[in-house]
Amino acid sequence: MVMDTPSPGLSRGMALLFAVSCGAVIGNIYYSQPLLAVIAHGFGQSAASLGFVVTLTQLGYACGLLLLVPLGDVLDRRRLIVILLGCSALALLAVALSPGLVWFAAACVALGLCTCAAQLLVPFAASLAAERERGRVVGTVMSGLLLGILLARTFSGLVAQLGGWRLVYWLAAAVVVLFTAILASALPGDSRKPPLRYRALLASLLTLARAHPALRLRALYGALAFACFSLFWTGLTFLLSQPPYAYSEAQIGAFGLVGAAGTLAASGAGRLADRGHGWLVTRACCLGILLSFGLLWLGGQWLAALLAGVLLLDVCVQALHISNQSVIYALAPEARSRITTVYLVGYFLGGALGSGTASLAYAGAGWLGVCLAGAVFAGALLALCLAARLREESQTAPCWN
Repeated sequence: MVMDTPSPGLSRGMALLFAVSCGAVIGNIYYSQPLLAVIAHGFGQSAASLGFVVTLTQLGYACGLLLLVPLGDVLDRRRLIVILLGCSALALLAVALSPGLVWFAAACVALGLCTCAAQLLVPFAASLAAERERGRVVGTVMSGLLLGILLARTFSGLVAQLGGWRLVYWLAAAVVVLFTAILASALPGDSRKPPLRYRALLASLLTLARAHPALRLRALYGALAFACFSLFWTGLTFLLSQPPYAYSEAQIGAFGLVGAAGTLAASGAGRLADRGHGWLVTRACCLGILLSFGLLWLGGQWLAALLAGVLLLDVCVQALHISNQSVIYALAPEARSRITTVYLVGYFLGGALGSGTASLAYAGAGWLGVCLAGAVFAGALLALCLAARLREESQTAPCWN
């Protein structure tokens, strides 16, 4: 168990290192998204049929969150992070050397499993931050992570355009090796009490979920929001690789720059949470996600609407995610890695559902099908948010006899 002692705070330099490291690591599982068409062509498959690789990668990531991230509460997190980053580098090399689709898919699953190191860095930073600045620190680190998700698409599209998709993974492996060395030197060690047994550690996940209704609710918010996010970004590759757009890999990847601008705008969500405006952020984000799919539907033929929809969707998904984490990290300071696991297993299962739905929706009804599926997920998210708020208000309203 983590010794929960008051923290003197986290310097801006260290917070920046956590943020950049998270971005560099998490990008590993998103490089393939703008490259689905070119990778599928190389393996003799259709682009839509390769959407399952994104789903498998996210399922591998969810397995890492479930089976490995809880160890952050009982083991030295610096050592655990360094080991997982080393394994990530090996998985990236396996992807780069893939001789066929089966090997590629298996290597992507292994890569997803090891990339969970990014989600050890987030609660690590939260535990090092002082209470008064935790929302700001989480917002900074999460902005780095979310920028990594989006800029990974831009990076992979540009590199693949210049040197082929395999070069993307060779370069990514080199970046991971670099950050492994930096973090091994810069991260502080953890002091630990005698650890729980692994089986008891996993069983405690259910105990935490039962004990904290706010954790369950925020995990559902996250799952539905990330389903919308993954559905859009997977479906976008299919839309942009065909007429009327017919963009190259680099042009498709450049859409990540629009999302990156949204992430920077969302970074203030942690500060608003610190000031007690978490519910306002949550409701605004849920409504914004739903509205974004109207713009995205228009974007099937109108580039300006597509860009506006991307920006709105990404601002709202990222701000909601930061708001969620500001809430859950206040629940059980001694179990932040396991809190992260419960929240993010749901989050990335939602992402896997969204990316899988994108392939089916696009195959069945094209871009309209993708936008309708996204509106269904977003509508469920908004309804859940409003119902939770009404329930909370009814429980706190005064009763008159």
